[in-house]
Amino acid sequence: MTDHAATAAAGRAPADPERLALEFHHGGRLMDPTLAGVQIWRVRITADGEPVGSLQATRGLWWTAIRLRERLIDEGAFLAEVAQQLLDPDGSFTAAFTELVKRPEHMLIFDRCEMVPPWDDALTVAGVVTAVIDRLTDSSFAVVFPRAGAPGSVGARLLEQAGTLLTAVGFTDGLLVLDTSTGALTSAAIRVRDHLVDRARHGGVDRDDLDEEDWFENQEYQALTPRTAGLLRLAVEQLSQEAWQEIAALGDEALPRGAGGLFGSLPLVILRQESGWRRQMARVFDDLAADLADGEVVPLCRGEVMALDLGIRRAQNIHRNRPGLLAQAVEGLPAEARDFDWYACFDLLFAGRGVSMLDDVLDGIDGIDGIEDSDIDQVMGTVDPAPLDWFSPFDDDRARDPDRGFRHP
Repeated sequence: MTDHAATAAAGRAPADPERLALEFHHGGRLMDPTLAGVQIWRVRITADGEPVGSLQATRGLWWTAIRLRERLIDEGAFLAEVAQQLLDPDGSFTAAFTELVKRPEHMLIFDRCEMVPPWDDALTVAGVVTAVIDRLTDSSFAVVFPRAGAPGSVGARLLEQAGTLLTAVGFTDGLLVLDTSTGALTSAAIRVRDHLVDRARHGGVDRDDLDEEDWFENQEYQALTPRTAGLLRLAVEQLSQEAWQEIAALGDEALPRGAGGLFGSLPLVILRQESGWRRQMARVFDDLAADLADGEVVPLCRGEVMALDLGIRRAQNIHRNRPGLLAQAVEGLPAEARDFDWYACFDLLFAGRGVSMLDDVLDGIDGIDGIEDSDIDQVMGTVDPAPLDWFSPFDDDRARDPDRGFRHP
């Protein structure tokens, strides 16, 4: 059972992580030379403006510090313990530490974590730690966590659990170490964030705590939320605009392997299609945008499945990286806890609405578990029938009007 599941079982439901905010503080005199090598950051954690915890992280930069070992020892407590375990008396890093991490001279040390209930669980702390790592490091840092019972540390148990969730490995009896250059942190951070998002959206329920059938029943998804549909519509409209622009520029020109742009991102079987086929694909985006404006969308052919896949991925990108554009897309629409749940969006549009990815789109190919577990464009590029069949309806009784025309002549 996960830590947050155990918390819920004990009668204390995990709190909504979307209420949390972080305030970073690091101060010192302008001309203080010691700040170049050791920076102690104190992070205040609030929920709806009220303090619920704190975290301390120390940046130790060997190449700008004057005798980093002595500098950390002077700080005492856990920082002194780290200095004695990672640095030899002559100031160089130990051979074992140098072998473990790529750039040992860049360190971020977590040594204090205090959280009040119900925020005192490993998953929440891992989310906070991830945000701190993201803001205070780059791709060549060694991140050091205390193990439970480590001398001089406060909240070592929570920090050890958080570090383990983020793939930190045991270095000594007192330390865990994470090398940010390996890429393992990125995948772990995404998993932690996804679990926190599940918790925020579904009242403390994590999909890992339920089997697949119970998970779908728990969600009660019948339709996209207004804001999810609004953002997806914007993404599909963007793709439509790009498609029509490329059609005007390309004409009937075939695309080479590795071509960029929207049509270049489609499966290889598409590259040599002429403008007539491309116009039909552009119209697919227009059809879906119109459906989303009406609040409901169901993919009716292979081309629409592909277009929705591209649209969801574009919407995810906007959601994560374009806050201003996101705000425009959802302005005036009511907020719901289920907003921007892209896992559920895939489930709803491709599985839960009568379009089987196995039977209708992948044409009976075995071994594909779901859209999130396969690269749909590669699979379709390998096994899809003739490209013109992309626009043949799955069901003749639910076909679009063939005389509906095109948005552009």
